[in-house]
Amino acid sequence: MTTYPKIWFLRHGETEWNAEGRVQGQTESVLSARGVDHAKSQAALMAPILEQNPPCFVSPLKRTRQTADIALGGRAYHTDDRLKEVFAGDWESQLRADIFKTLPDDMSPDMPHIEFYARAPGGEGFDTFQARVRSFVATLTEPTVIVAHGLSGQLLRGELCGLSRADLGKLSNRQGVVYVLENGVETILEL
Repeated sequence: MTTYPKIWFLRHGETEWNAEGRVQGQTESVLSARGVDHAKSQAALMAPILEQNPPCFVSPLKRTRQTADIALGGRAYHTDDRLKEVFAGDWESQLRADIFKTLPDDMSPDMPHIEFYARAPGGEGFDTFQARVRSFVATLTEPTVIVAHGLSGQLLRGELCGLSRADLGKLSNRQGVVYVLENGVETILEL
């Protein structure tokens, strides 16, 4: 397994579309009031970490930048397109409940989300999505803070921990916490 530096990963806080059960993908949605609280919890967890002055990278989508602005206490950060969420094609902005009504026979709402959304009609697809995230991970050379999304986060965290594709969907996707990845092991910081 490749050795990576220590990484602190934050998923964006809850968005209005998360609360509505809408597929976001790369379509913009803003943080809900609960999402702002998630970012504030992350800010409390990140304060001592940021004293170490690690570089910070953030997906350029609005929900991640909103989270980073709060969770990183106004600290400057770099955006990187490779951290964007999977592009979910025709499903973006649709309610999940509506999508579930018209699924092909070989798909189920119970599938791991990473596999489900990577198969969206007109979407990015798993292999392209994974290659994009892996190209970012390959650039990590020092302890780094990353603010991104649920599924891009699963790919990133799985790569850092040496997980198989089958194990990616077993990773949690919590908001309001900080995932610490070091020496192939993930721990969670929470209030």
